[in-house]
Amino acid sequence: MSHWPLRREDIIRPAYRSLAQGIAAAIDAGSLRPGQRLPPHRDLAWQLGVSVQTVSRAYEELIRADLISGQVGRGSFVRSGPRESIEVPWFRAPTDRPPVDLSMMTPVHLPRIADAWADSMTRLAHRLPQSAMLSFRPRQTMSLYGGMAAAWLSRCGITVPAQRILITNGTTPAMFVALLTVAQPGDWIATEAVTCHTIKPAAQHLHLRLKGVECDDRGMIPEALIEAAARSGGRMRAVFLLPSGGGPQARIVDRDRREALAEAAATAGLMILESDPTGPMPPRRPPAISGFAPERSFYFTGLSKCLSPGLRLGFLALPEKLAEAALNRHLSMAWMATPLMAEIAQDWISGGTADALLEAQRAELAARNRMALRYLGTGSQGFLHGLHRWLPLPEGADEPATVAAALDRQVAIAPGAGFAVLPSGPAIRVSIGGAGMGELEQALRNLSAVLHR
Repeated sequence: MSHWPLRREDIIRPAYRSLAQGIAAAIDAGSLRPGQRLPPHRDLAWQLGVSVQTVSRAYEELIRADLISGQVGRGSFVRSGPRESIEVPWFRAPTDRPPVDLSMMTPVHLPRIADAWADSMTRLAHRLPQSAMLSFRPRQTMSLYGGMAAAWLSRCGITVPAQRILITNGTTPAMFVALLTVAQPGDWIATEAVTCHTIKPAAQHLHLRLKGVECDDRGMIPEALIEAAARSGGRMRAVFLLPSGGGPQARIVDRDRREALAEAAATAGLMILESDPTGPMPPRRPPAISGFAPERSFYFTGLSKCLSPGLRLGFLALPEKLAEAALNRHLSMAWMATPLMAEIAQDWISGGTADALLEAQRAELAARNRMALRYLGTGSQGFLHGLHRWLPLPEGADEPATVAAALDRQVAIAPGAGFAVLPSGPAIRVSIGGAGMGELEQALRNLSAVLHR
């Protein structure tokens, strides 16, 4: 039932719920448009053969769902358009023959990951502390696992006291906390021209505006950041950066550019949100941008992209002056990280399992990146231990057609448009971690045939 107006035969018991669902379906289908006025209670009751109280109750349900608004003296109006569906750049449509999925950025599914989980769960079953089962105090969780978090951040080149590390259920919650702490609805957040897909729906949900800043082959241009902040009229609050290979273009920004960006943020009065989803995966990388301006930086990383997708734990390093505010934002949004996940992470990190898995990932990814270079060519961007490669397509190439042609050959890839904040040329992102080695080579061979047809 997605048509409008509704008919009497559309209404079944309970009538108010049926009516509310019918109106919601019409909004979802676009039959009712944002701003459109709904009939007065009495008129709709007469049209559908229901009581005025039934219409009132249905409208109240829709107001609570934020689908319509009631304005005294004016009536009821459609508030939302078709229901929100977050556009993601990875493949998710069901098919009879699932493709090889090179669209989702994930670490290699090493057999030893399953062994690590089994071993850890066995050990914890015999010595699981009561705090992991019964703790309901966020600060207790921070005190129990802050040392573990600091140890992992040190592997990422970040030195910060344990009391200024917020432990979250992954990098996305950490990003939300940082955004909530530095910005309010209507504020602007600067980003690279092509950035991670999660910042876009996050900004939408928080009513923030993303402003893409011009980049060159070394990353965001510091002078362009200062200029963009000046043009914002004081509305730009922070800059969101992915300098260590976790962004769609798999770029590792050099030390000089990192330092220049930290100085530019200070000049423009901006906070720095540094996202590092792959953590210490790239060895011998430059210092974090946050290290050049710790007083204005939020740095966040996690374990799911470099160790195991199921290990949903993130670490958010906080600037001292905003640590308490960030903690309060986290309390209101997620309360606390899951203690059992923190226990498993602590078992892996303290016992050496995490470092062993990290080294195994690096070795496997090095082989996979060399293979990808053979099939995708030197035009593909990435680094030896990266989880994906970024491939700009020829000028004028049809990006959606390329993605569709690859899918016809049973290869799912991510379209570049899903990561773009500023208009950019056609491109694709090819993730190399999720498939088996033989499966990956066949998929890359099929993708090469699409690209060179």
